[in-house]
Amino acid sequence: MAPTSDPKTPFHIAVVGGGIGGLCLTIGLLHNHVSCTIYEAASSFTEIGAGVSFGPNAVRAMNLLDPSIKKGYDKIGTHNLDPKKRLSWFDFRLGMQPEKWVKEGKGDVGKDGQWIANVEAGEVGQCSVHRAHFLDVLVGIVPEGVAEFGKRVEDVTELENGKMQMKFADGTTAEADAVIGCDGIKSRTRQLLIGENHPAAHAVFTGKYAYRGLIPMEKAVEALGNELAENSQMYMGHHGHVLTFPIQKGETMNVVAFRTKDGDWDKKEWVVSMKKEDMFKDFDGWGESVMKILPLMEKPDVWALFDHPPAPTYYKKRLAVLGDAAHASTPHQGAGAGQAVEDAYILSNLLGKVDNADEIEKVFKAYDAIRRPRSQKVVTTSRDAVRIYEFEDEELGCDLVNIKKRLEERYNWIWNADMNAQLQEALNLLDKAQESANL
Repeated sequence: MAPTSDPKTPFHIAVVGGGIGGLCLTIGLLHNHVSCTIYEAASSFTEIGAGVSFGPNAVRAMNLLDPSIKKGYDKIGTHNLDPKKRLSWFDFRLGMQPEKWVKEGKGDVGKDGQWIANVEAGEVGQCSVHRAHFLDVLVGIVPEGVAEFGKRVEDVTELENGKMQMKFADGTTAEADAVIGCDGIKSRTRQLLIGENHPAAHAVFTGKYAYRGLIPMEKAVEALGNELAENSQMYMGHHGHVLTFPIQKGETMNVVAFRTKDGDWDKKEWVVSMKKEDMFKDFDGWGESVMKILPLMEKPDVWALFDHPPAPTYYKKRLAVLGDAAHASTPHQGAGAGQAVEDAYILSNLLGKVDNADEIEKVFKAYDAIRRPRSQKVVTTSRDAVRIYEFEDEELGCDLVNIKKRLEERYNWIWNADMNAQLQEALNLLDKAQESANL
């Protein structure tokens, strides 16, 4: 069933931002007959970045929002090419030469290429899509006339009649009964909600950056062999790790090589061009596979990794935030984008259960209570994950047996989430709030 183009609610929702989170929310709202408009800063729907992966939890949430989203995702997604590796998330291996481990003060950890663990991700495995292609899937589901473009929000204020007024960079204004910010990691609505000077108002550098590039699969197979090139791998080392996985239906191997940086990110841009010699210097002393991968990378650039400190709330009166605007995460668990899909499912269904604008703040309160603890835990545990991958976890150290055990267990709470149970819990909170108001 397509989203309705004839919403029934007597209130109107403004969705700020037309990325993955904003479009998923809009699809959910329209399915729940909630009147809404997307306000997008760009001149059209666009997504920056390259690949994005979703875990089993997020894929289930897509299907709950609209089965067409999952069908579109399945059509464009790329899995491991070996059918026996269909459910594998990553094979974890040592990535540094034995001499490098000794030089780094870690002792005799093991030989480069040594297998550590295989982690399987439910019914999904490792599946990657290009952000722009996934956005096209979502745009194809949203009816015409729902979005307005060239509308960059600069301010949101509450009017005397209770409505929210948005002021845009082009000098125009618009009103809605509530505003939901889906405007990404550099969110303006987040700043307005918790205060521009609040410590959590802006994203912070995590001390990690990544070289990203592509290798034609033919070259990757020639260099590495079929098993390593065609299936997702993680090469672990001290203060760094390297990911490879197939994209574009197996035509290309994607490479992301992470390193640690002391201090702040001292460049204005978060994505910058790079010199290959800097990358080679960063991975000097790494193993055979990594040394074969790096020279083959085409169009490489450097991405600084930022995330959000925990926000004290995801709403204030009739202003709320969702997705990266609420809880931008590093990519180390492949779970950040999926939280936006979960958010959209919960919030759109909650808004579909109320029939007047006065109930919206109660909806936001229930959404905040259910979604903030889980989504912020994804942010903090993503930082924990990279410390394991890069042998910076003080408890685990270089104990490969316990690292294997930890890797095989640590993602289950993300992937096995019951979205219907989350929604029911949120609905129970909303019901209690409504009952209290009626006493």
